[in-house]
Amino acid sequence: MGQRLRPMAATAPERTRILVIKLGALGDVVQALGPMAAIRKHHAGDRITVLTTAPYAELIKAANVADDVIIDDRPRFAEFGKWLALRKKLRNGDFTRVYDLQTSDRSSSYFRLFWPGPKPEWSGIAKGCSHPHKNPRRDFMHTLERQAEQLSMADIENVPKPDLAPIVSDVTHLKLPDTFCLVVPGGAEHRPAKRWPRTHYRELIQKLDASGVIPVVAGTEAERPLAAALIEGSLTAKNIAGETSLIDLVTVAKRARFAVGNDNGAMHIAAFAGIPSVVLYSDASDPALCAQRGAEVKIIRRDRLADLGVDEVFAALPDEAGS
Repeated sequence: MGQRLRPMAATAPERTRILVIKLGALGDVVQALGPMAAIRKHHAGDRITVLTTAPYAELIKAANVADDVIIDDRPRFAEFGKWLALRKKLRNGDFTRVYDLQTSDRSSSYFRLFWPGPKPEWSGIAKGCSHPHKNPRRDFMHTLERQAEQLSMADIENVPKPDLAPIVSDVTHLKLPDTFCLVVPGGAEHRPAKRWPRTHYRELIQKLDASGVIPVVAGTEAERPLAAALIEGSLTAKNIAGETSLIDLVTVAKRARFAVGNDNGAMHIAAFAGIPSVVLYSDASDPALCAQRGAEVKIIRRDRLADLGVDEVFAALPDEAGS
């Protein structure tokens, strides 16, 4: 008898490839996690790739909103080799649709990298794209509403708020206390007007320390000396600046009793983590456009943050601290 042949295994159909563009900054990336989740749900069964910059790749992977993450080196105008490499990366991706959630001049220019074609369907503001966000007042909308409206014009409804639940890490190396508040005194170096004075933060930390609430100060490696200066003389305050990845920062925020800080990306994390959050604004940024959103977020704003007193901020904190 001849050998019986096994039936051939069915070949899985090739999945449609979708690209999402979100390059930065931290607060914008965190706010885009909800739109990314909506895109993933709408394109269930398709392969979702996110184009981002290196600092945010790990966070996006951990949020479970994409199958692949590719890095944009953000080439400068004259770096022709890098532009050609980016063009090759985009054209070889075989993307059928692109959602540009960055909607900047740079990200819109990527639409032209597909010349002479074929060009994918494109949601964004690039000239000639298939699914433009046509609202002429889009720049006057809060980020969350603006992106939800953009997606609705590409037939995606019901954009959820960012979900940080999938993002977890082991932070035992930080030796965090059981109960603590998160203090985030930093922000963009080139925008000092967004920062509450360090003398005010130091006084606030001392008041928290005296009230029995342990302040944990977070920030970047470059902000570690600032954090060290702020907790000097405190009995319990802890400096973890420079010791956390973005995933660690999410985990820390989830464990904190509450958070206080400037208008920065870390405070968007705190707000979406669901903890009470007090965010300090100057006239250098507009909460109508970029305020942290969450169940228990308080915004305190002064034209000049130096004019915002420590007692007012302390009183705005949850009862165990500010009462």
